[in-house]
Amino acid sequence: MLHEMIEQLSESDQKSAYEFLSHLLQRVKKDHKWWDEMEEVSEEEVLLTGEEKRQLQGDEGYVTGGDAKHEFGLQVDLP
Repeated sequence: MLHEMIEQLSESDQKSAYEFLSHLLQRVKKDHKWWDEMEEVSEEEVLLTGEEKRQLQGDEGYVTGGDAKHEFGLQVDLP
């Protein structure tokens, strides 16, 4: 159907249609590249700030849930 529509256009309009469709295809390829890159990042990584990521990579100052419960007198179980 699209092919039939393009054939009805003048030669200069066909050139414009070709350029426009080429532009759309490039935009789609660009959008897919962005989406593919986003899929490579886990949801947890997206939600973490730079400081949180740095803290997770280091081992200083790590407190277990049980230690925090005991230290602060909490009544809930922490992971």
